[in-house]
Amino acid sequence: MIFKVLFQEDLIEVPVRERTKTIYVEAGSVKDVRKKLINRNYNIELIQELNEAHLEYEKQSEQFVLETV
Repeated sequence: MIFKVLFQEDLIEVPVRERTKTIYVEAGSVKDVRKKLINRNYNIELIQELNEAHLEYEKQSEQFVLETV
């Protein structure tokens, strides 16, 4: 499964929409995504599992890059 992760790079800073970043991670569950990203000190706002239609839409974006974690 592919998950879309919305996060802030600074763990202690208040989330601001304009600074929200996105990565895409392949994992078995939301829990696995959190385990894979634990060392990055991200302030994770949302982890969303992508269905096939949503994944195809996201792949059309220039920012779509599947993270290898």
